[in-house]
Amino acid sequence: MSLARESIAALRAAGATIATAESLTGGRLCASLVDVAGASAAVRGAVVAYTPAAKRDVLGIDAALIAEFGVVSAQTAMAMADRARNIFASDYALSTTGVAGPDRSEGKEAGIVFIALAGPQPTIFESLRLEGDRDMIRNRTVERCLSLLLDRLGGR
Repeated sequence: MSLARESIAALRAAGATIATAESLTGGRLCASLVDVAGASAAVRGAVVAYTPAAKRDVLGIDAALIAEFGVVSAQTAMAMADRARNIFASDYALSTTGVAGPDRSEGKEAGIVFIALAGPQPTIFESLRLEGDRDMIRNRTVERCLSLLLDRLGGR
């Protein structure tokens, strides 16, 4: 069973909903979830906030937080997840921010990624250092997000 299918099954079994706030994955995380039949029972929506301005203006991430920590940071990832959870009134929200490459961003090299999961428990994050090309980094980010969700839901 795919991670997305397992995630939807675990969310449905828990009677829980999910939303996403994505940057480097560009909607790929939510797309992987909605590719699963029955996803509408659990997926509330997604925001793709690819630029710092979108993170600030669409998601409502505090400009001071972005100025202090940058968009490629644990703090921004956690704020993105928290805001997506609030925007969509979902039980859980996942977020992604980082550098898929090939160029550096904010002085960080390709493969530096932060993901976060907001939910009824305190928001958590993971710092990832991924290798591979742009597509591999984005796919591995999606996989790690879904694994983080499944770990939290007790589905693994």
